Amino acid sequence: MKLLHTADWHIGRTLNGYSLLDEQKYAFKQILQIAKDEKVDGIVVAGDIYDRAIPSTEAITTLNEMFKTLNIDNHFPIYAISGNHDGAKRMNYGRDWMEFNNFYINTLLEEAFKPVETSDAQLFLLPFFDPMDARVYYQKQGLDEDSVKNIRTIGDAMSLVLDDMYKLFDPKKKHILVTHFAISPSAKDIDLTSETTSKVGGLETLNAAQFDKFDYVMLGHIHTRFASPSEHIRYSGSPIKFNVKEAKATANKGFYIIDTEKEPDKDDLREITPGTDLIVLNETWETLVDPDFYSKQPVDQDWFAITIRDFDRTKHVSTNIRAQLQDIYGTVVELDYKNIEKKNIESESQDINQLSNEGVVDQFFESITGNELSKEQKSIVDDIFVELRSE
Repeated sequence: MKLLHTADWHIGRTLNGYSLLDEQKYAFKQILQIAKDEKVDGIVVAGDIYDRAIPSTEAITTLNEMFKTLNIDNHFPIYAISGNHDGAKRMNYGRDWMEFNNFYINTLLEEAFKPVETSDAQLFLLPFFDPMDARVYYQKQGLDEDSVKNIRTIGDAMSLVLDDMYKLFDPKKKHILVTHFAISPSAKDIDLTSETTSKVGGLETLNAAQFDKFDYVMLGHIHTRFASPSEHIRYSGSPIKFNVKEAKATANKGFYIIDTEKEPDKDDLREITPGTDLIVLNETWETLVDPDFYSKQPVDQDWFAITIRDFDRTKHVSTNIRAQLQDIYGTVVELDYKNIEKKNIESESQDINQLSNEGVVDQFFESITGNELSKEQKSIVDDIFVELRSE
């Protein structure tokens, strides 16, 4: 069985207000063409299909056209899951009738325990979930109350989930997992670069050893393939560059073509050529406005993220810096300065969007009382959210 492994499309994403849809469509055309050339048996999209839980109309229209092209026009089966950026319940709509056309999409934990069966493989589609989702699920399954309350971290939850999956293995078939989490080579290796460093809501790193019974694990969530724990547990990375940090990487984005009859290796990679690249420049002002320098840059072709080093504002009071650079380079999507005293004090408060529901309550309680929730109070809060999710 030959599968195309991709992830983290983030359809609808913007970069400092600039829409990335055209670049996403350009990357999709390459994915489609390679899928045709390789005659793959299916397309895997390992989460973060959209960039937000409630995507724009334009993002929905774009993704629908992409899926229609793959599944209806070219008859590729699709194996997809929701990621932490997706609206799981919204994306769940219509999945029952999609399966009649070999379009499989799992967005809820309970759906992951019914593998997609092919002639030679079982595909387990495990969407992103947090520990509270697991507590609700296992409470409904009749797990004893103490065991349910002991599900505190994503590691606790994943151990139960994987044990239940392993019980479903057909020994005559290959076993493939599609999921969306940060997984490190070992419990000690937790310094992976994903779109967030939050450890709240189930985003902390898992241990690769937990997944060793699968023949292959197709991951999403981390936007670079270089974070893959092993040859058998791999991130495809995102199809395009979403920010300056990703643009600094020397390698192109891409995806994998996996043949279940072969051992995975470096030749599985297929690179994507960007339509409009993101070029990162970190130079002095004198260098940036020097014709000898900028004449060597792809001006008016690609986008630029520019950091001006050792810049003295007092010498350019009357200069519109961005306008002058855009006259030279074209589209400047990001402009920053280095070695300048910042006048604004950056907030040290935690982004509320990266907090779980329980974390929001905890932070609110601490801001009002000056104290953290006690263990007993946290237990009460957990129980309340379990009851709310069960309704």
